[in-house]
Amino acid sequence: MYDFLTTSPWPDYELIDSGNFQKLERFGPHVLARPEPQAIWDPHLPLTEWERADAAFARAPGSTEKGQWRLKPAMPEQWLIDYHRPDGLKLKFRLGLSSFKHVGLFPEQDPNWQFIYNQTKARRADQPRVLNLFAYTGAATLAARAAGADVTHLDSVKQVNFWARDNMEASRLDGVRWLVEDAMKYVRREVKRGSKYQGLILDPPAYGRGPNGEKWQLEDELNELLKLSQQLLDPADHFFVVNLYSLGFSALILDNLTTAIFPGPKAVRELGEIYLHDAGQRKLPLGTFCRFAT
Repeated sequence: MYDFLTTSPWPDYELIDSGNFQKLERFGPHVLARPEPQAIWDPHLPLTEWERADAAFARAPGSTEKGQWRLKPAMPEQWLIDYHRPDGLKLKFRLGLSSFKHVGLFPEQDPNWQFIYNQTKARRADQPRVLNLFAYTGAATLAARAAGADVTHLDSVKQVNFWARDNMEASRLDGVRWLVEDAMKYVRREVKRGSKYQGLILDPPAYGRGPNGEKWQLEDELNELLKLSQQLLDPADHFFVVNLYSLGFSALILDNLTTAIFPGPKAVRELGEIYLHDAGQRKLPLGTFCRFAT
């Protein structure tokens, strides 16, 4: 079954508008305008509303990613927002304005954070082991930790792990294991060690580099990564989440891979697209996903 997931109402986040390859968002009290390559339609709101943004990202000449933020006088470079859910999940995130347009959070992942939290609680193990690969600033890590998991958080960028630790402390949690490591090398070693996890979370980029310059290219590495992941999951008690944000990468690719690599019946299996909807009710696609649980 092909599913569509979107963020449920969240007081500290709102996609206000999208269009002209941009998105206009509110994070807590601050409104940001930044690039979004999939917003190819016209904006819903007039230009005057966009000009009210507290910060706007402008790409550097000749670059598709790097640039700088133009800030209004009262706009801070860092601030905190709350994330509270009816199921009891309560976190706090530190946001910041990076030179790559990112702010340290992907709010469209809200339905996956809730899935991780609830599936961690549903495990039979007293303290489920959860591995989060390409873990960025740790929202998924903290969702699992808040549910009582023994969590290993792995990202190849040391500064990102420091940011994730700040989010953990702001959320009044502790006990996460932090690794600055190449994901493929680590997973291969874990398979050789016979390690097993009750939860596995993957959010790999389209391309990237490990801490020692190891090359990552999604289409070249994903098949092996999923095969290794299957060997790491506890056969009788597990959940799994993989999310991809790569233009043109169909959810059918994930369907083919996961059906072949993770055979057998699943109590929960969902596959499809993640999106955000703006005030004009346009649906902004922001990735493909597959998730399941025994």
